[in-house]
Amino acid sequence: MQLSDTVDLTTEGEIALIRIDNPPVNAAGISVREGLAAAVDWLAQTPGIRAAALYAAGRTFVAGADIREFGKPPQDPWLPEVCNRLESCPTPIACILHGTTLGGGLEIAMGCHARLALPGARVGLPEVLLGILPGAGGTQRMPRLAGVAFAVEAITTGRQIPLHEARAAGLIDAEATEDMPEAAARAAAHAILAGTLPTRRTGDLSVTPDPGALDAARTRIRARQPHLFSPLKCVDAVEAASLPLDAGLKTERALYEACQASPQRAGLIHAFFAERATAKVPEAAATPHDITSIGVIGAGTMGAGIATACLLAGFPVLLNDRSTEALERGRNTIRANLDGAVKRGKLDNAEDTLARLDLADTLDAMAKADLIIEAAFEDMTVKTSLFAALDGIARPGAVLATNTSYLDINQIAAATSRPEAVLGLHFFSPAHVMKLLEIVVADRTAPETAATGFALAKRLRKIPVRSGVCDGFIGNRILRSSRLAMEYAMLDGAPFEQIDAAIEAAGWAMGPFRVSDLAGLDIAFAQRKRRAATRPAAERYVDTPDRLCAQGFLGRKTGAGYYLEDGTPNPAALAALEAERREKGLAPRPFTDAEIVARYLTAMIVEATQIVAEGIALKPIDVDAVLLFGYGFPRHLGGPLLQADLIGAATLVDRIEDYAREDAHFWQVPPRLRDMAGTGARFEDEN
Repeated sequence: MQLSDTVDLTTEGEIALIRIDNPPVNAAGISVREGLAAAVDWLAQTPGIRAAALYAAGRTFVAGADIREFGKPPQDPWLPEVCNRLESCPTPIACILHGTTLGGGLEIAMGCHARLALPGARVGLPEVLLGILPGAGGTQRMPRLAGVAFAVEAITTGRQIPLHEARAAGLIDAEATEDMPEAAARAAAHAILAGTLPTRRTGDLSVTPDPGALDAARTRIRARQPHLFSPLKCVDAVEAASLPLDAGLKTERALYEACQASPQRAGLIHAFFAERATAKVPEAAATPHDITSIGVIGAGTMGAGIATACLLAGFPVLLNDRSTEALERGRNTIRANLDGAVKRGKLDNAEDTLARLDLADTLDAMAKADLIIEAAFEDMTVKTSLFAALDGIARPGAVLATNTSYLDINQIAAATSRPEAVLGLHFFSPAHVMKLLEIVVADRTAPETAATGFALAKRLRKIPVRSGVCDGFIGNRILRSSRLAMEYAMLDGAPFEQIDAAIEAAGWAMGPFRVSDLAGLDIAFAQRKRRAATRPAAERYVDTPDRLCAQGFLGRKTGAGYYLEDGTPNPAALAALEAERREKGLAPRPFTDAEIVARYLTAMIVEATQIVAEGIALKPIDVDAVLLFGYGFPRHLGGPLLQADLIGAATLVDRIEDYAREDAHFWQVPPRLRDMAGTGARFEDEN
């Protein structure tokens, strides 16, 4: 019988089989919840049915909530009620898990009376990653099944738990012997009848308090995630599992509501959607080229990382460099990358993967590649020369990509007779680890060429973001502006170590001066020299980093930059800064940490607004995705343009005008932002 659009029930003698069929991932939307509630009602009214089993069609059991319901008022029956009704059903219900059972799906399973899983199943409660906690009994039932220590770790990390671990902890009662969910459900129901599959209500189980595990979790969270709200609330909720179930559920609900009200939830939900929204571009409708082999030019760190990413995705890769020594270093780097993937459990066999790598010290070897990715030195002359040479070598129909971080791809494409086949594929270091891939579409890039970039990103499991051509594209353009704002703050009196500490306390993994040391001060120095001829006369110039470069202090690569190897400020950096202030007649003034963070974020917002207004990014959420997944923007803050909406355009206009009193060239209100202040519009309305 059909209980709802997505749930049906069949009977076979004394057993009932309840099936969820809500493709693609059987999300626990309103129709599923209505169907499960109706199934419990039917079982309660049908005494001839002595056992039941719940399973799902398709590739997975319930993989979480229905994202279409995010941010909307809950509809009855809501999930906590459904889980409670499943648990109180007089007919014992076994739940069959397969695929990836997450969030509300696992809470449904824990509300049933036994849990079996098919081989390869994984489970988890990832709500903490969205700024909330499991709100349908997950924090109360998991400790009853698997213990407090296991539950608090699983819930506060949101990680996916493999079957063997879930089985050992008691979260799963047994591994199903059948390989299909329906057959496993039928066997489980018959096992209940036969008395060979024990059943019980999870809420009737007792919890052994474990204050040591809870204290350890709080200590870990405060050390690693001091700026996050929901992880500590998760610990508080698990602690309440030692109460009777009704009391624990009330505590869980109160803590859940507190998380829902936190601004961090908005940021984390926004980040969740950003990860999924960026591939929706006009070029997505075009047919991508078929890519079966990839050539990578440049065997340095970036080229080796790109080659590694392509190998891990199953592509054969031809790596090119001018010398056999460079190629061998590149091969060794790739081998080390693959060995690391094996250690992390991301790869079974490094040698089999490495066997798909070939080396070549001449460009002619690229003649058969379907896609050629250039990762040579960041110099326009070098790149245009390479592309001119490739134009005579690459086969017709091949896609030519450059990994440039800043340079004009229109100019690079113009060095060929096929500019429609040229695009930018801006990987982030380490390229085999970082999730972001900026796909830069030049003026004459064909839609099919751009579509090929997006298809590649999907194969590489990257988050693709479309960008137009400008200096630095989306991410590096914003990075330059925010770094410049902090260099001005440093020159005006904020110690660079205070700036880094304030920004790190706000949630960034590293402050801008530590980032400069990590990347190498010579990188930004080269950019400044490249831009020197076009620098406006009104632009303030901070030459402290230039002075450091002149002394050979390039950051970690030379042992010191702004900081020494032990993390303390480099006396040479302090002396260079003081000398610049003295020469320019500047008296340093104090800055509060809050002012530093506000200026850092506001500089990002200003540049991001311009990028959207110019059409470099198609949507505001694309800008947020670049910062989130490529530049370490705190996930709980959601991105600079979400923050712009939360702060408010009118407030930002006032703030920028206030900053402009000291530097009217750098701090200018973008026209788009001023218009938004007048109309009350939000960036969210444009996504």
